[in-house]
Amino acid sequence: MRKIRIASRVAFLALAFAPAAVAAQVRMTVPPQSVPVAIQGATIHTVTDGVIENGTIVFDDGLITAIGTDVTIPAGARVVDGTGKHIYPGLVDAYSTVGISEIGAVGVSSDVNELGDFNPNVRADVAVNAESRHIGTSRSAGVLVAFSTPDGGLVSGMSSALSLEGWSWEEMSLESAAALNVNWPDPNPRRFRGFGGQGEDPPSYEEQVQQLKSFFAEARAYRDALGAGEELRTDSRYAAMVPVFDGEIPVVVAANGAAQINDAITWGLEEGIDIVIRGGADAIHVADRLVANDIPVILTSTMAAPGREYEGYDGAYSMPARLHEAGVRFAISGGSGSLYTNRLPWEAGVAVAFGLPEEEALKAVTINAAQFMGIDDRVGSLEPGKQATFLITTGTPLDMTNDIEQSYIQGREIDMMDIQKFFFEKYMTKVMQYLRMVM
Repeated sequence: MRKIRIASRVAFLALAFAPAAVAAQVRMTVPPQSVPVAIQGATIHTVTDGVIENGTIVFDDGLITAIGTDVTIPAGARVVDGTGKHIYPGLVDAYSTVGISEIGAVGVSSDVNELGDFNPNVRADVAVNAESRHIGTSRSAGVLVAFSTPDGGLVSGMSSALSLEGWSWEEMSLESAAALNVNWPDPNPRRFRGFGGQGEDPPSYEEQVQQLKSFFAEARAYRDALGAGEELRTDSRYAAMVPVFDGEIPVVVAANGAAQINDAITWGLEEGIDIVIRGGADAIHVADRLVANDIPVILTSTMAAPGREYEGYDGAYSMPARLHEAGVRFAISGGSGSLYTNRLPWEAGVAVAFGLPEEEALKAVTINAAQFMGIDDRVGSLEPGKQATFLITTGTPLDMTNDIEQSYIQGREIDMMDIQKFFFEKYMTKVMQYLRMVM
């Protein structure tokens, strides 16, 4: 009996590690960096400190240790020839649902929306599925860091900064509570009633704004009572708000219309909190106020049709260029949905085609996104001391005609396979088999 059990285990292990079984996994998680690595001869785009021709980047234990043209390579390092290649920082998506949403038509595969209007204690990372197929396709497009973001209600919860490599959400999480998310009410909601005229109208714009202000006032009073040493019953919602009032994390306010953005700015100034506008379809119309108060914007789509009949076809395409000219700081996101995180480089590429300088577009999907959300000390540019999270490419990652040949996340040489490549190889095999039969 014991021999049978041992034989069964051996058979199971052989099956588990067979090539077909490995292929079925689509991608494999790789171990942490174990030896120093030096990549020589590449064109290195640091983002914050110019471009280094024929440069060398050295990294060890997941961190960049040296970068430049006259770099000492440590003994025992693995040397990689980067001649003719380009090295860019990994792209950063400031607004995504990667890891918490899988299939749009299957409700149980989505963990984005929570019940209730006020959920500041919700953190996206604890719900992340590390086996999500969208992780692989996002990485193949150059996105190596994403802010997975919950939604729903007035206060949705915390965006979590994720490195897109790891066995579990704990291993992937860079910053569990990176930013609080607020959905600013719509001043012009479409009012409705239930079937047959029954039911109640939703709260008015003014009522929703007052609800938001009241919740923040209650949370601030809770923070102040804690600071005064008063005995309080623990409230996880109010406790999650303390870093906001202490200025440790920003509040990302979803607002598109000019009236929404203006009211959100006024509210943020009254509250004395750091805000970032997300969406920003009408941001150009309040650019002066955004600049005056140093409020950045996360644009959620540059590849969108005009929202109004009188707008030009290129309203969204040219928005980044116009904001840049106006002096507004901004980042570009892939459009929130996990299915669209891999569109991030094309969103920035469209902006370049419609007037945004390429170096500014690159910043919008790297250092700007990291800076607005408080992780620019770790990712977003190539500098000694930062994480070795970068791309090796044939050219700019913002141009879909270039290839991303290899990516590193925290020094790990990641598996470049993803579900789309897997299916391409699978069905190309079928096509080739058919051609051999008919030839």
